[in-house]
Amino acid sequence: MRKLLVPILIAAFACSPKTETILAPEPHSASDSLLLHPEEMKYLKNIKQLTFGGNNAEAYWSFDDSMLVFQSDYADWGNECDQMFYLNWREDDLSASQPKRISTGLGRTTCAYFLPGNNTFVYASTHLVDPACPPVPERRADGKYVWPIYDSFDIFTADLEGNILSQLTNEPGYDAEATVSPRGDKIVFTSIRTGDLELYTMNIDGTEVKQITSDLGYDGGAFFSPDGSKIVWRASRPQTPEEVKEYRDLLKDGLVKPTEMELYVANVDGSDVKKITNLGKANWAPFFHPSGEKLIFASNHMTERGYPFNLFMINLDGTGLTRITHDGTFDAFPVFSNDGKYLVFSSNRNNGGTRDTNLFVAEWIGD
Repeated sequence: MRKLLVPILIAAFACSPKTETILAPEPHSASDSLLLHPEEMKYLKNIKQLTFGGNNAEAYWSFDDSMLVFQSDYADWGNECDQMFYLNWREDDLSASQPKRISTGLGRTTCAYFLPGNNTFVYASTHLVDPACPPVPERRADGKYVWPIYDSFDIFTADLEGNILSQLTNEPGYDAEATVSPRGDKIVFTSIRTGDLELYTMNIDGTEVKQITSDLGYDGGAFFSPDGSKIVWRASRPQTPEEVKEYRDLLKDGLVKPTEMELYVANVDGSDVKKITNLGKANWAPFFHPSGEKLIFASNHMTERGYPFNLFMINLDGTGLTRITHDGTFDAFPVFSNDGKYLVFSSNRNNGGTRDTNLFVAEWIGD
């Protein structure tokens, strides 16, 4: 599942002559100096904090960019583990009110994404197996950081009142991490149905399921390019006998170690696979830049102790690595709005010294 690692140029040409007005750059808002580091103001402005407690992550835009769907475990909203919510990000004030929950409130949920029409969404949930939250893995004696791969996750569609409309997967084992193509025709998701964590695509009604990865290792967190022709995802690729054994042993226990991952891009049918990063450590939560020629992602490759995570950008040929955020804690899950004007992300910034992870949205002014 896509989780916390701690705790998309239109050139307009007029056919007739016109007078061009050169506008002065719009100043940054007052909140920018409080919520953005100086180096970040080259890329972001008019930042707004959306949530104010708990762990809030994986915020994804409606097709018209008016709403965001996200997951939260904020106890003050009655959560015992991650549930799904949505908000009108321009109008709703979550410091004073609770957003609408759109999951059942049962089990654990992850990875919600709007479907075309903005009135329904797809998400994964464990509620069919057990209405209680599944157990969180205990801290390992060997100190390894692991993610649980709950075999009770299946993928559903629901409306914004929380009514489940359909169940899209019913294979044994983990099915989750679903995202939707900007074209509105396909879903990509991760499944363990073959015994390994691979990527699959299907139509938005659950038909025509196709496996598109096959190499050993965790393939997950996939997103489509702005034109829907490509996918980007994170993957671990155990190489040595020891690494392979460790990966398989953990998987038998419903676990995966997410601390060594790189980014890959392929055509939507899985052909022409290209490894984009070779940075070491954890490179994850990738999303296409509006041009379709770059990726934004989270990484801890510059650290020695695995922390902090910051946002970076890289060209699809692996060149031009650029650091976007400079916070000393945790920045991840960057997602561009469909019109390419905004970036939403999760961060530990401005949390008063707690471990809370909140959602922030800002205007994107980078290249």
